[in-house]
Amino acid sequence: MANERLRGAIVESGLTVEQVAARLGVDPKTVDRWITEPNRKPYRRFQYAAASLLRREVSYLWADERTAEEVATSSDSEVLKLYPHRSVVPPDLWPKLYSGATTRFDVLVYSGFWLTEDARFHRLVKEKSAAGVPVRFMLGDPDSPAVAVRGEDEGIGTAMAAKIRNALVNYAPLFGLPGVEFRLHSTTLYNSIYLADDELLANGHVYGVGAYLAPVLHLQRVPGGELFDTYAESVERVWEGARPITSPTDLEETSR
Repeated sequence: MANERLRGAIVESGLTVEQVAARLGVDPKTVDRWITEPNRKPYRRFQYAAASLLRREVSYLWADERTAEEVATSSDSEVLKLYPHRSVVPPDLWPKLYSGATTRFDVLVYSGFWLTEDARFHRLVKEKSAAGVPVRFMLGDPDSPAVAVRGEDEGIGTAMAAKIRNALVNYAPLFGLPGVEFRLHSTTLYNSIYLADDELLANGHVYGVGAYLAPVLHLQRVPGGELFDTYAESVERVWEGARPITSPTDLEETSR
């Protein structure tokens, strides 16, 4: 059965399928499939983008989805704590977060230099590697425009790129460990994300402020909530677009 609500909302908006697709950044054939194929639904981010564009509730366009109020209620339970600055986060929280990792251990930062100097963190990486837990580090490419811009935003200029290079040197003992991977990204990061299984810390990036003075959001995954998954999915997108490196000095562009 075709999705007549979606078709009708597009018609009422005065937009064509091609225009909707262009606004959402997808192929027109994809939007057509959302309408004509009963079991074809967009990813969550496209559902919300389409609902916003067409001025409808997600639950109206896709009847088996929950209302915005229901999603908001579930997502409230995902927030464990909001810290005004990273500098006031209990120092044991990062080791505690990663010590519980059994299936996923991710670090997404530009440099995260402060963490590279924590001996407890290094031990945890080695322990998780030995236990077979995949560990993924995503650091900024020091030669990328995104890193240069972030350096200017924080008021430290080229020191940002230098911090990344120093962080990689500090991580030298972790390169080559089983299951431990490093990649460099050129992404404009709005948060540094520290993720272990179903729990994460998101350290916001604020213009003109170093990350240590920016807020930190502590989240847990809760059935029905969407806050955690929004951050977790962004980690995956950065990982997919980042390039692997095999040593701290492997900063030259490699073919994929």
